[in-house]
Amino acid sequence: MSAKFVCLVVVVLALFGGTATSTLVHRGGQAGDVFTSSFLVRFKRSLDKQLVHEIATRNGFQNLGELPGSNGKEFHFKHTTLPLVRTRRSISHTRVLKKEPLRGFRHAVPLNYIPDKAPGYGSENVPTDPYFPFQWYLKNTGQNGGKAKLDLNVLAAWDQGITGKNITTAIMDDGVDYMHADLKFNYNAEASYDFSSNDPFPYPRYTDDWFNSHGTRCAGEVAAARDNGICGVGVAYDSKIAGIRMLDQPYMTDLIEANSMGHEPHKIHIYSASWGPTDDGKTVDGPRNATMRAIVQGVNEGRNGLGNIYVWASGDGGEEDDCNCDGYAASMWTISINSAINDGQNAHYDESCSSTLASTFSNGAKDPNTGVATTDLYGKCTTTHSGTSAAAPEAAGVFALALEANPSLSWRDMQHLTVLTSKRNSLFDAKNRFHWTMNGVGLEFNHLFGFGVLDAGAMVALAKKWRTVPPRYHCEAGAITQIHRIPSSGSLYLPIKTNACKGTDTEVRYLEHVQAVITANASRRGDLELFLTSPMGTRSMILSKRANDDDRRDGFTKWPFMTTHTWGEYPQGTWMLEATFNSQESRTGWIKEFSLVLHGTKDPPYQTLSPASPHSKLAIVKKAHEDKDGN
Repeated sequence: MSAKFVCLVVVVLALFGGTATSTLVHRGGQAGDVFTSSFLVRFKRSLDKQLVHEIATRNGFQNLGELPGSNGKEFHFKHTTLPLVRTRRSISHTRVLKKEPLRGFRHAVPLNYIPDKAPGYGSENVPTDPYFPFQWYLKNTGQNGGKAKLDLNVLAAWDQGITGKNITTAIMDDGVDYMHADLKFNYNAEASYDFSSNDPFPYPRYTDDWFNSHGTRCAGEVAAARDNGICGVGVAYDSKIAGIRMLDQPYMTDLIEANSMGHEPHKIHIYSASWGPTDDGKTVDGPRNATMRAIVQGVNEGRNGLGNIYVWASGDGGEEDDCNCDGYAASMWTISINSAINDGQNAHYDESCSSTLASTFSNGAKDPNTGVATTDLYGKCTTTHSGTSAAAPEAAGVFALALEANPSLSWRDMQHLTVLTSKRNSLFDAKNRFHWTMNGVGLEFNHLFGFGVLDAGAMVALAKKWRTVPPRYHCEAGAITQIHRIPSSGSLYLPIKTNACKGTDTEVRYLEHVQAVITANASRRGDLELFLTSPMGTRSMILSKRANDDDRRDGFTKWPFMTTHTWGEYPQGTWMLEATFNSQESRTGWIKEFSLVLHGTKDPPYQTLSPASPHSKLAIVKKAHEDKDGN
């Protein structure tokens, strides 16, 4: 069992109150509760920053800054003499704060984390970098047993003159070796910070085993320089990378996460995260309040109102886990990316879920040296970077190209572009479990790969002529609040018939994300499977069997299972939730509450766009919308 690290949260009722913080990065071992020197302080009203500084200073604290989205009411205090980690509560320090006046404190909620482990063919525009021939995910010629032309099609984007200029991607990880010769000229120091050590220098902590190489490898995938004779080349080799060091400490808190995801939102365009709740096939977890608020503020206000792009690795729990149980990857505010290997199969560690939007690439199939070739610590290079950790930064690089092509893209525009330009290509499920399926408006999707592998050339071409999609609304489409028993054999079916808020200010006619918010429990949670079928007949598996999940107590409490598979469909009609047990043993369970939330637009999203080809996804979906509206 992992150690529990608890961040004291001070509640100051006259001036400020407090909430629980989260989380933990921990890799094995057992221990009791461990307390940190950080305090979350909430003011009842917005206070001048100088006054907050004075309150912190006179009580022996350092004010590390306002939490994103708190409107001047919540701040991160750190005590200047307390050890970073300790096993006892600091009651004396709490008493000091009570003179401000305070009314007590409560513990933070612990959360366990580990990092996820883990073109223009015929173009003459080919980099000369020595490792470029190993970068099959950039140009796959069939090297090392791969499938020719199964790649990100980045050369087609570069041929359009798009290389990521003026775009910054933040690598939220264990640090970035910004002195690496392949990275230093593309490093954005102004947008970087070390939240593990609270200084502006997110350099990885030294270890003999190069343990903290993860962030440096991810950074190289995005922005390694071109034609300099060093390592390989980044997907967006003229873009900038920022280092946000936030993973490398023996604990994680909601404060660190929130500050990381809200750091310099107008200087940073894209945040790339290759970590999440423990991939053990039994954890159900997600962001706490401050972190969620920072992400929501980022998409609503970041990039001067266009919204920051949050890219998330789907996870490395394999077929025994389900990324819809990861509240980060399954969030509609993030773009969840899975991976494929160089011959088109899913990797053995890939998780599946209906919230995954698209895929990129991880390691090769036959040879361990055909991983992702990229920069490594201390000026070195590697060919063995892998996992969905490697997939997310590739996607961030592709999105950087799209943003250079059209800096006016909103965070939702990026998701629409991802859906419309990703390709099925040669991707397939090695175990033949999940097949490519067409939804109600003609979009192909796969439970493993989302809408396919990212195509940088196609995304850049469409981004150049893109028109921002209409405003997004969310419709509370209906709820079932009576308790229903799930049979031990067979299925429970719960229908919700909706007009999708027709005639109201929140009417949704064209879908983006759909959430089934469910409260349920079972005698063995891991044997529960859930399916959601749309009025147009698209069936999404929103929860799969998880062999390691023995939970019989907690179940799910208002957990927002999300699907992207009904993208572009019409929501009016009957939605059907199916709950069933996938087990040879007798099981008992209940659906206690089921509510349906629809997200999308009232107006057709693509009516101002002209498809380049009548066979493109854009043309197919646009025609489906026009045919429907004409009836």
